[in-house]
Amino acid sequence: MVEQKATNVHWHEGDIGRGERAGLLGHRGATIWFTGLSGSGKSTVAVELEGVLHKLGVLSYRLDGDNVRLGINRNLGFSAEDRTENIRRVGEVAKLFVDSGVIALSSFISPYAADRDQVRALHEEAGMDFIEVYVDCPLADAEARDPKGLYKKARAGEIKNFTGIDDPYEAPQAPEVHLHSERQSLDEEVAEILALLRQRHIIPAA
Repeated sequence: MVEQKATNVHWHEGDIGRGERAGLLGHRGATIWFTGLSGSGKSTVAVELEGVLHKLGVLSYRLDGDNVRLGINRNLGFSAEDRTENIRRVGEVAKLFVDSGVIALSSFISPYAADRDQVRALHEEAGMDFIEVYVDCPLADAEARDPKGLYKKARAGEIKNFTGIDDPYEAPQAPEVHLHSERQSLDEEVAEILALLRQRHIIPAA
């Protein structure tokens, strides 16, 4: 738990709540949390899902690992402590998106189960939907793709604390959605997530 340093601060409720925003938008807010190795396909699935949701008239926004580290988390590195703080901040931002009625598509390696569990608890305590999507990909496949050349640098010792090489990845034990990017098509992956969103009445039925 992060220490609350600011004193004399209180949450200020407005007159418009999540129910009213859902009525306006025609769908509920939710966080879809993509986790998996670098190169597993997290961002690819999130980008495709965002496009499909847009066509369906569903408002969503992607929170991508690199994008966030270029802005709000630019002061964080890749130590275990910084990774935890990175995910904590993203979880808080995602929660704000959900409160506004938007579906937050969060694509982060988020290698530690405890960090993901903390974000889940943050949402569930507020009565918000949190959907963990494990984009499962064998290390050999992810390393063969290596779209950013990061595995090559990690193997050469140019990058330290790289997940899957010299830092662990703790796979989810019970994700809401378990994708297998090495044998599923992109369309199949997106369809699986859409089916769950409809099942939970987050977005309207087809």
